[in-house]
Amino acid sequence: MAASTGRTRPSGVLTARRSRALLLAAVAACAACGLVYELILLTLSTSLTGGGITQTSLIVAGFVAALGVGALLVKPLVGHAAPAFVAVEILLGVAGGLSAVTLYVTFSYYGTSGFVLVVATAVLGTLVGAEVPLLMTLLQSGRAATDAEGAGRVVANLNAADYAGALLGGLAWPFVLVPFAGLVRGAALTGLVNLVAAGVVAGFLLRSQLSGRARACAAVALALAGALLAGLLVAAQDIEVTARQRLYADPVVAAVRSDYQEIVVTRRGADVRLYLDGDLQFSSVDEHRYTEALVHPVLARDPARVLILGGGDGLAAREVLRHPSVREVVQVELDPAVVELANTRLADLNDGALRDPRVRLVIGDAFRWLREHRGPGFDAVIVDLPDPDTPTLGRLYSTEFYGLMSGVLSPDGLAVVQAGSPYSTPNAFWRTVSTLRSAGLGVAPYHVHVPSFGDWGFAQAQVGGTAPELGLSPQAPPLRFLDEAVLAAATVFPRDRAPRVLPPSTLDRPRIVADMRQGYVG
Repeated sequence: MAASTGRTRPSGVLTARRSRALLLAAVAACAACGLVYELILLTLSTSLTGGGITQTSLIVAGFVAALGVGALLVKPLVGHAAPAFVAVEILLGVAGGLSAVTLYVTFSYYGTSGFVLVVATAVLGTLVGAEVPLLMTLLQSGRAATDAEGAGRVVANLNAADYAGALLGGLAWPFVLVPFAGLVRGAALTGLVNLVAAGVVAGFLLRSQLSGRARACAAVALALAGALLAGLLVAAQDIEVTARQRLYADPVVAAVRSDYQEIVVTRRGADVRLYLDGDLQFSSVDEHRYTEALVHPVLARDPARVLILGGGDGLAAREVLRHPSVREVVQVELDPAVVELANTRLADLNDGALRDPRVRLVIGDAFRWLREHRGPGFDAVIVDLPDPDTPTLGRLYSTEFYGLMSGVLSPDGLAVVQAGSPYSTPNAFWRTVSTLRSAGLGVAPYHVHVPSFGDWGFAQAQVGGTAPELGLSPQAPPLRFLDEAVLAAATVFPRDRAPRVLPPSTLDRPRIVADMRQGYVG
């Protein structure tokens, strides 16, 4: 009898331990939400404003600093930890759940969301920072201990739950929330998780620590906050469509959020336009000028095997396949969603080029593909990639990338790179030329007028230090814009946009990204 008491624990102890376990589960859920909110800010910073090392660093540093501010501000409330924690979770759920739609709508209507991004970083970071002191207090409630060992165990449990939750949130955002819900709905769902955690804590774990009035207030606040976020889930599609349409002058006929970017197709009459993350990629009215200038000079030596890096819209492939000498095209495109649009909405424009039996389509990163390629060289390489206005794209305009490109180019082959505007972004244009030369390539820069873009430049290159001579093949098909006279004129640069010699852009020093962000340079 007496011995049995040594093997049996009081029910109160078991209840307390179960409560702490559930509270630690709530800690993990809240930590997951907190990390998702930070990832929301970083994702929208990239998709709305182009992101970049500086902005990313400021968001991360600002969020971490706000954590400390939140921890200090909540100190006077630790004596009322239970109601304070519930209030913080409700506020965090609402603020976090509305963060994405607020940033998106602000950007759509005003063209910038920088101020809102700063405020959101401060508010969310402060609320997340307030969680830890309150949770620490709640986990120690009911303990008579003041010893360091007991406090250490509490801290260890809290940190373990916090980091496990952060891992869960870090995995959920890219693999579950964004692919299946999108940015706006993903943020709203995360806010609802925060509210559920607050409801469980208020209704079950801390019920004895909350007065009847506090529980009633919490219930009303949770119901209102939940209704607000539920309404956002229902209205998200209409909000996104309305906000997106304000960004584009023409009606939006297709919009896709892929794993890499927002893809939008607009149409007004015969003018079809493709945008990636808000940047115009082509207008069907004048894309032939860009595409012919990019493709046909590099086919001057009548290649049999052609490599296209990027160009997922299929327009470059269309022009390549028109050349009679071409027998095989390998196209490397990162985003399968762009290819899907090319084969559906844009198929009439590209003549179904990506479904041609001569085309072997590879879905993958161009940098990695070049590094891993084993096989015969290509007679022509076409680099038709978006402008390098982010570090991710900047690596595709680096000395290292062009070195890999030269490795897959046959000794007498030609390569061409779309290099941006020598008028609007001259440093970025001439940086591309200098970077190609730094990889041991001979380079011939040229430019043409594309009404949708303005003055637009390209750089043709070949192995060795000698610049290639620009020309067109006698076998070239009939062209709408380009001929030998136009191409000869394209090599002439005016005095106010004379050639510049600049340090190359490298993986270690992605100078071209700063050039793009700097924009127009007189």
